[in-house]
Amino acid sequence: MKEIKAYIKPKRVQVVVESLRDAGFESVTLSKGEGTGAHKDPEASPSLDFHFTDSPIVKLELVCQNEEMEKAVQLICGKAKTPDPGDGIIYVSEIDDAYRIKTGKSIKRFDMK
Repeated sequence: MKEIKAYIKPKRVQVVVESLRDAGFESVTLSKGEGTGAHKDPEASPSLDFHFTDSPIVKLELVCQNEEMEKAVQLICGKAKTPDPGDGIIYVSEIDDAYRIKTGKSIKRFDMK
């Protein structure tokens, strides 16, 4: 299984999440944040909480089966892209397993080869 963390512009969140849902990725977690990066948005305002950040971001997280990862990444890239610089970044990590709290059972699919 793979964990995908995408840091995207807030104005692109709705279209990205709707597209993921339409493609069958229903479990997505969103977190608001602030960040810094190579691109400095000329319209960004200083943070009230952190005096060194310059860009609002949304962190989108989802876990999917290995064979679904490329589809999810390409969908996020396609829907989060804008004509402007600083669209964000996506990280992909390996997940050993995941368990539903209600049942205590693994949701990892195993190949029957």
